[in-house]
Amino acid sequence: MAASELYTKRARVWIPDTEEVWKSAELSKDYKNGDASLQLILEDGTGLEHKLDPKTKNLPYLRNPDILVGENDLTALSYLHEPAVLHNLKVRFSDSKLIYTYCGIVLVAINPYETLPIYGTDIINAYSGQNMGDMDPHIFAVAEEAYKQMARDERNQSIIVSGESGAGKTVSAKYAMRYFATVSGSASEANVEHKVLASNPIMEAIGNAKTTRNDNSSRFGKYIEIGFDTRYRIIGANMRTYLLEKSRVVFQADEERNYHVFYQLCASSHLPEFKTLRLSSANDFVYTRQGRSPVIEGVDDTKELSNTRHAFTMLGINETYQMGLFQVLAAILHLGNVEIKDRDSDSSIIPPNNRHLTAFCELVGVSYQDMTQWLCHRKLKTATETYIKTLPRLQATNARDALSKHIYAKLFNWIVEHVNKALITNIKQHSFIGVLDIYGFETFEINSFEQFCINYANEKLQQQFNMHVFKLEQEEYMKEQIPWTLIDFYDNQPCINLIEAKMGILDLLDEECKMPKGSDDSWAQKLYNTHLKTCSLFEKPRMSNRAFIIQHFADKVEYQCDGFLEKNKDTVNEEQINVLKASKKFPLLVELFQDGEKATSPTGQAPGTGGRTRLSVKPEKGRDKSSKEHKKTVGCQFRNSLQMLMETLNATTPHYVRCIKPNDFKLAFTFDPKRAVQQLRACGVLETIRISAAGFPSRWTYQEFFSRYRVLMVQKDVLPDKKLTCRNVLEKLVQDQDKYQFGKTKIFFRAGQVAYLEKLRADKLRVACIRIQKTIRCWLARKKYLRKRSAAITIQRFTRGYQARCLVKFMRRTQAATIIQKYRRMYVEKKRYRQKQAAALVMQTILRAYMARQKYQALVREHKAVIIQTRVRGWLARCWYKRCLVSIVYLQCCIRRMRARHELKKLKVEARSVEHFKKLNKGMENKIMQLQRRIDEQTKDNRSINEKLVGMETSFTAECEGLRTELNRLKGAEEEAKNKTNQVNSLLEELERLKKELSTTQQEKKTIEDWATTYRSEMEKMVSELKDQNGSLKKEKDDLNRSIQEQSQQMTEKMTRAIAQETQQLETDLNEERSRYQNLLTEHLRLEEKYDDLKEVMASSNISKPGHRRTDSTHSSNESEYTYNSEYAELEEGSRAAEDVTRGIDTSLTLKLQKRLTELEQEKQSLRNELENKEDQFQRARARDDAEFKKARGAELEYESLKRQELESENKKLKHDLAEMRQSLLGDKATGAGAPGSPAYKVLLEQLNASCEELDVRKEEVLILRSQLVSQKEAMHHKDEKETMTEPSIYAEDVSKLKDADELKQACIGLKDTNRSAAPDFHKLNEDGELWLVNQGLKETIRLLEHQLQTQRRGYDSEVESLRGELQNVKEENNRQQQLLAQNLQLPPEARIEASLQHEITRLTNENLDLMEQLEKQDRTIRKLKKQLKVYSKRIGEMGAGQAEGQTSPGQMVDEPIHPVNIPRREKDFQGMLEYKKEDELKLVKNLILELKPRGVAVNLIPGLPAYILFMCLRHADYVNDDQKVRTLLTSTINSIKKILKKRGDDFETVSFWLANTCRFLHCLKQYSGDEAFMKHNTSRQNEHCLSNFDLAEYRQVISDLAIQIYQQLIKCMENILQPMIVSGMLEHETIQGVSGVKPTGLRKRTSSIADEGTYTLDSILRQLSAFHSTMCQHGTDPELIKQVVKQQFYIIGAVTLNNLLLRKDMCSWSKGMQIRYNVSQLEEWLRDKGLMVCGAKETLEPLIQAAQLLQVKKKTDEDAEAICSMCLALTTAQIVKVLNLYTPVNEFEERVSVAFIRTIQTRLRDRCESPQLLMDTKMIYPVTFPFSPSSLALETIQIPGSLNLAFLTRV
Repeated sequence: MAASELYTKRARVWIPDTEEVWKSAELSKDYKNGDASLQLILEDGTGLEHKLDPKTKNLPYLRNPDILVGENDLTALSYLHEPAVLHNLKVRFSDSKLIYTYCGIVLVAINPYETLPIYGTDIINAYSGQNMGDMDPHIFAVAEEAYKQMARDERNQSIIVSGESGAGKTVSAKYAMRYFATVSGSASEANVEHKVLASNPIMEAIGNAKTTRNDNSSRFGKYIEIGFDTRYRIIGANMRTYLLEKSRVVFQADEERNYHVFYQLCASSHLPEFKTLRLSSANDFVYTRQGRSPVIEGVDDTKELSNTRHAFTMLGINETYQMGLFQVLAAILHLGNVEIKDRDSDSSIIPPNNRHLTAFCELVGVSYQDMTQWLCHRKLKTATETYIKTLPRLQATNARDALSKHIYAKLFNWIVEHVNKALITNIKQHSFIGVLDIYGFETFEINSFEQFCINYANEKLQQQFNMHVFKLEQEEYMKEQIPWTLIDFYDNQPCINLIEAKMGILDLLDEECKMPKGSDDSWAQKLYNTHLKTCSLFEKPRMSNRAFIIQHFADKVEYQCDGFLEKNKDTVNEEQINVLKASKKFPLLVELFQDGEKATSPTGQAPGTGGRTRLSVKPEKGRDKSSKEHKKTVGCQFRNSLQMLMETLNATTPHYVRCIKPNDFKLAFTFDPKRAVQQLRACGVLETIRISAAGFPSRWTYQEFFSRYRVLMVQKDVLPDKKLTCRNVLEKLVQDQDKYQFGKTKIFFRAGQVAYLEKLRADKLRVACIRIQKTIRCWLARKKYLRKRSAAITIQRFTRGYQARCLVKFMRRTQAATIIQKYRRMYVEKKRYRQKQAAALVMQTILRAYMARQKYQALVREHKAVIIQTRVRGWLARCWYKRCLVSIVYLQCCIRRMRARHELKKLKVEARSVEHFKKLNKGMENKIMQLQRRIDEQTKDNRSINEKLVGMETSFTAECEGLRTELNRLKGAEEEAKNKTNQVNSLLEELERLKKELSTTQQEKKTIEDWATTYRSEMEKMVSELKDQNGSLKKEKDDLNRSIQEQSQQMTEKMTRAIAQETQQLETDLNEERSRYQNLLTEHLRLEEKYDDLKEVMASSNISKPGHRRTDSTHSSNESEYTYNSEYAELEEGSRAAEDVTRGIDTSLTLKLQKRLTELEQEKQSLRNELENKEDQFQRARARDDAEFKKARGAELEYESLKRQELESENKKLKHDLAEMRQSLLGDKATGAGAPGSPAYKVLLEQLNASCEELDVRKEEVLILRSQLVSQKEAMHHKDEKETMTEPSIYAEDVSKLKDADELKQACIGLKDTNRSAAPDFHKLNEDGELWLVNQGLKETIRLLEHQLQTQRRGYDSEVESLRGELQNVKEENNRQQQLLAQNLQLPPEARIEASLQHEITRLTNENLDLMEQLEKQDRTIRKLKKQLKVYSKRIGEMGAGQAEGQTSPGQMVDEPIHPVNIPRREKDFQGMLEYKKEDELKLVKNLILELKPRGVAVNLIPGLPAYILFMCLRHADYVNDDQKVRTLLTSTINSIKKILKKRGDDFETVSFWLANTCRFLHCLKQYSGDEAFMKHNTSRQNEHCLSNFDLAEYRQVISDLAIQIYQQLIKCMENILQPMIVSGMLEHETIQGVSGVKPTGLRKRTSSIADEGTYTLDSILRQLSAFHSTMCQHGTDPELIKQVVKQQFYIIGAVTLNNLLLRKDMCSWSKGMQIRYNVSQLEEWLRDKGLMVCGAKETLEPLIQAAQLLQVKKKTDEDAEAICSMCLALTTAQIVKVLNLYTPVNEFEERVSVAFIRTIQTRLRDRCESPQLLMDTKMIYPVTFPFSPSSLALETIQIPGSLNLAFLTRV
């Protein structure tokens, strides 16, 4: 088709980009032929002009439609080119988190650098048995394809895993081997598959190391052949290794490590067994510290060494050899630390007593002097002499490192050899699957001999890959018979010839190594001379003469010639080897080098690495050949080993896995396009794409093409022949005939044609969608318009009416407002004037007063100022005076002091003289005498004065008394005058006051009238407030009651939920215990079957020997488990014969199986006990929950009563307030007694008093009622105590409650003896037991009375409860009365009184009617009880008469609860038993079990007939008390059922038949066991058939276990039948045709979803389910058991469907969600038709339903995320995220789920506590229970048909 048709506006293309490699753009303008450029718009909106190459005019690559992006297979893309491949991988890896993608026959695996949960056993089981295209890409799918082709085609397979370091090759190979080990199992008991997996940790320890690109990089290549037997079970394995990197032992680059085992040893050096190795930290050794990165984050080297040692042990390498290996490794580390110093320029020396060399010599057991000698010297041999030459330090160091590398390589080869020996078995290998884990194409800045060999190997593998791809394409075209031309593809044979042909690079290298003076430079010159001009693939760098360039298939690589010859020779000092061989203390070291000498494989040493080791089981012919091959160069050895590998691969069917490293920084799910493109080009993926694109890459079956593109056809184009229809339509749509070809079953398209057809389809659908949208929008718009028009008319009508009413209302209001304004304005103006006048007066008064106060204050201030000045001036004068006075005094003091001092001095002088003292004394005596005389004179004067004073005082006192008497007389006269004056004044004041009262009486009258009016309004307001308050209180009470009820309901719901949760938890635990027990039964059955198989094999192998007998078929291997110790002779002989045969074959195996069976039996018994304990705990927990619930209910009732008490207290408070209001009214009335209006107050008070009296009356009535009830209760109690022995009516209820006839007879006896008069009793007393009978009667009467007393107490309690309810009603009535009172207060007085009377009359009438109804009800109850008493008395009399006729003593009647013995004789009848002879037991079992055809029994006979017959035979054995017969019959029955199920276990009808009969037999054992729990539903006749001699409870458990085994076998049988139908019917088949179209697919074709003739549909599943159900119903299976079976069926359907949905990207779409929901609805309809909706089967489909809903809901906004999280409760987080990642639009109208939305979902579901498991467990079986289901069929009515051949049975 023309480019102008494809490169149109909005077409998307890919353009080159330097950063992202390819960038997407969109055409903004149509392309026309001849245009030199394209107008593009990038994704960020910027414009771009893309110029075309003027020479080629090549247009940019077109981009695929969005619906093809993210496909599982890259070949499904319509446009196959590099950008499409890169973008598809990026979308799958970064957005959908999918690491696997198909590219034709290649599986592309991108390393996620993150642990993913996609490698569990559930995933392996999901991929097992599936076609490769049916499931999402996975390494397990490739492994399953290889395994299936090996079994189907009888051809060996190979899985080639390649990629660069860090891409995940080793992990992919490991998972492939794990898949084979899990799926195939082992052919022997040696667990070979575990040994194969155990080789991985060993090889990783010694062959893997940390590099800058990978923490666990394999530094060697390996090819593992996993052998299988004829049944395709693993029998062994063999490993070949290639190119071990020996140089890493002695050198590591920065950020790299040596091999893991060295660091594991250093980390474990602290262990006691490693003390002798003298190791320490890895930083202490040269060979482990050069990379400066001794630790890998997240890796515990000590733990890894423990795993390695465990793997060694599993592979048979004992502790001695392990320690020997560790000694060698430690010796290598010590050897690396040996320091060699210069002695001179040509020699070197090791310092004496070097501790590391000493440790090396001690570890390997060699001489210290010898190693010192040959580390620094070298022996040269000529034809005649031998020379010893010294080595300089550099050469000696190189020789030391060469020895270390050589030792490690020998150790590596030895370990590989012994691993292979451990993996080899004696069973003949039928086929094998090889797993090749080999390095990918490598190119570095400096490339040497290792990179040359690696790239040479990849050239060979790429050639093989290209040829295989081309071959597959050719076979497909020939198969479909379409013409094809040779596809041109890149052939790299010239490059291979350049390397390996004669005179090629390897030949020239070997030739140069043989030259005595050969060097790297001379070899380079030979290469230039030989190939530079003859081969275009060989080039010489411009700036170097020591390098060469080779054009490989992936890229050009420049190799440096330095070191090529040395690495190719791989030389080591032979004398050093001889020293090691001479070790006598360390035999393992000698064995290492002996193995090297004996190695006959051509894969001895690898380039620079010790080469590849190929271990062969067959010995070589001679020793000469091995010595020759030992001399071969590394290049020659590698070429030969590579040739052998290619021969092996060409002899197998290859499967390719290409591992891609997404980035160089080990970031999780980070995609670097540049690095990815480099690896895609190098690994051949793009070459596969190119080969596919060169032919017909897109292939459709005719049915798929018709289904997908039916929309492009018109009705007349559709013909009955779909092939012809597709041909005609395609010829119209695509004009170019070369763009497609018609095959036999498929249509082949060129690249881009599917995109063109998708474009036409999308355009057609878009036009149809536009037309549909146009019509729907028109309909919606018209509907909306008509609805709006009708609404507008209605709104207009109402609006106009409203406006008219508003106008009238406005006019009325305007007029009223005018009048109101007139009067209002007048009032306002008048009020304003008065206010202004009053304000003016006030202002004048205030102003004048203010001015007077100001003037007064001024005068006061002046006066106070004068006073202040006076006081201040006086204070200042006084201060001045005081200062002057102080100064003067101070001056005087100073002068006086001075004078005193002078005087003192003089006195001191005078005092010294005697004359002075004498003169002084004489003067003093004179003075003393004068003073004495003066004192005497003054004493005389005082005495005379005192006498005068006493006389004067006496006269004064008499005079005062006279004056006081006169004064009192005058005061009395004055008081009389004052009293009279006051009396006159009071009379005048009283007169004035009366005048004033008289003048103010009229004013008080008006005031009282105003107050009365105001008070009336206030009272009315108060009454209304009280009413409102009462209403609010009532409302509050209702709210409180409502809240109490809500709280009670909440607590009830809470308790219910708690009980439900606890019940659910207990049920879960119970189911888990049941599941464990039933799993143990399954394991027990498996071991039993295995034991039976072994016994049959042994019996068949010895059947021809004389003296041996075969074990009876009716006896099982574990017969002793189901029988007692005493067994009859035949069984003992049969078991002894079996034991003899078994002992002759394998006694140890038999003992082991018996021990295992015993352990299983013990564990079964313990689980049974634990199950019973769990059930008891469940019952106790339920009882405890009930008690807690009752306790909580009691607490609620207490809380409710407290609330009622609070309300009552509030009611009392209101009453008190009412009383206070009444008192206030009375006080107010007394105050205004003379005021008018007092009758209104009286009426109000009367009403209040009436209401209070009414309340008191109600209280009294309640009290009276209570007292009457109490008195009635006491009277009844006394009456009962008094008349118990005579009143017969009290026994009515007790008689009706008697359980059976025995109790009725005993009660009758007691009543008759009690009612008997005293005199006759004394006459009838005798020694025959009548006195004892009377005593027993009295006891029974007392018991009945006690029972009745308890009943009456319960009745009284109920009456008290009813009284409480009545009290509550009274309270409500009180509230209602208060409301009525409040209403009556608003009425006029006359109407108020009439309403009160009317209400009282109504109340009394209702109460009388209620009392009359209660009285009538009691009368009816009494009459009814009397009638019942008469009937019961009559019956008791009749029964007593019958008893008397039976002539049975009363003592016997009371002791033995047996029916009356007076039974009339009748003819002997069939008792429901069958008798048989012991010799007929085998015939019975054979005819009834082994040879019985279920179909005939189910159709023609009653269900469960064999079970009934067996039980009837068992009943007879029990009847005759024959324990041996019972035991043998049960044992034979159990063993025969097991045998028939083992023989026909795959027949659903047989398994269902025996499940139903086993359950029926178990129910019969329970129903007729005699236990009361199982006899409730039996008839009296059935109770007679109960077993009487044996308790078969233990056998019931055995038969229950047998039923569980049969049930599990039934489930497996159903699963095998349903498994092929589920995926096809539930997922692939389009039940609703046309909803989902088939998307384009790639080379890996999936199973078609179009219903063909052999395809299963949903109807197939429904038909099969109906067949299962009808079969079980015909067999008489219990309905409860059928429900459990159906539940298990639906679980299997839901689990398998959901698991396949989670593993198939093509199924995760909106339309498929609709199909699933429709299919589920059909299943639910089936359940509804069968009446099984309540069996729990629908709930098992809930995860599938939610997954389908998840596919259909919106997935854009946060609200959608919240809805998804709340909806998908049955799905785990991993399942939800997986579905969202896999969601794929089928049409362009759907949108993909964004990464941000998925992150939002993960964030919201982060807190969920759930299992991280992705898939559901399809092997899970719900624990089964067998509810007891008694049969109503009487055994005596069963007839045995003659078709069963049971004529030897006799009816008893």
